[in-house]
Amino acid sequence: MAKILCSPSKYVQGAGELKKLGEYAQKYGKKALVLITESGYKRIGDVVNTGFEGYEITPVYEYFNRECSKNEINRLVDIMNEKGCDVVIGIGGGKILDTAKAVAYYKEAPVLICPTIASTDAPCSALSVIYTDAGVFEEYLFLPANPDMVLMDTEIIAKSPVRLTVSGMGDALATYFEARACQASGATTCAGGQVTQAAIALAKLCFDTLMAEGVKAKLALEAGACTPAVEKVIEANTLLSGIGFESGGLAGAHAIHNGFTVLDECHHMYHGEKVAFGTITQLVLENIPAEELEDIIDWCIELGLPVTLKELGITEVTDEKLMAVATAACAENDTLHNMPFEVTPETVCAAIKAADAYGKYFLGE
Repeated sequence: MAKILCSPSKYVQGAGELKKLGEYAQKYGKKALVLITESGYKRIGDVVNTGFEGYEITPVYEYFNRECSKNEINRLVDIMNEKGCDVVIGIGGGKILDTAKAVAYYKEAPVLICPTIASTDAPCSALSVIYTDAGVFEEYLFLPANPDMVLMDTEIIAKSPVRLTVSGMGDALATYFEARACQASGATTCAGGQVTQAAIALAKLCFDTLMAEGVKAKLALEAGACTPAVEKVIEANTLLSGIGFESGGLAGAHAIHNGFTVLDECHHMYHGEKVAFGTITQLVLENIPAEELEDIIDWCIELGLPVTLKELGITEVTDEKLMAVATAACAENDTLHNMPFEVTPETVCAAIKAADAYGKYFLGE
């Protein structure tokens, strides 16, 4: 099987870049469906509008209905048809961006991705994660191409809630470990081939950046400062993790995240927070050395990422709940089977219990 790497056609990161949106977008179309939340428009609508002034492209704003679901995608495709839009622009978080990519795919239109947070590795990928209208994971929609452009305005991202960027670090934490697992198993990645050396190198750089800059970035953001550490973490959360997960592959951590979506008590947790716990669980499955596991758990604790089931919102832990999570994680169409050894709901359930116990231990509980 061929080794394949894919990436967005263009990646732009810097302070104030959203004010240039029209300059960038006019190269792709004349009328843009701009997908944004109502609260997002109230917060940065003036910046976005300023970005379109004086350029040969007209924005058509539409508020996002919370979930990247088939119903929402179909609704937006109908609006594009009705309004005559020829390009899609997604502004916001991961589910908005995934929805924008899916809508552009069905309309065979260009798509520009403008994250306002650095909380997931969704922006750069040729992938949309489809949920039900109730927020339960349904399937991965693999797209034929990556976004035409990803635009990261670090000035706006640095003003977002710190928890969101920390969650992005939790998501990015999985990148190297899942890529390493896929390389060991020879699994097919989201890019449609085996892992390239370039993808492994980017995934490892992502991990190294998180370890070196993560805590510094969190402290800077809490102080309201956009420092070089913040810039590096934004790139790690978005570009390095985006290319790394897609061309490096997904394995245990994200499948275990998907398993946790079956529990209502976890729905308030962010994607990356559940992925962080999923990463620890994957490392337990792999039985990595104790000192390495301790370093990862301590890093998560320092950042405030969940390391116990209680921190995920599961106050009443039962075998029935954990087996439901483990069974969903082991679904035939999910990525847990990219691990370089056999996994079963029973072994995953045991790893979740052990990960919870280790988290309690290092928290001193």
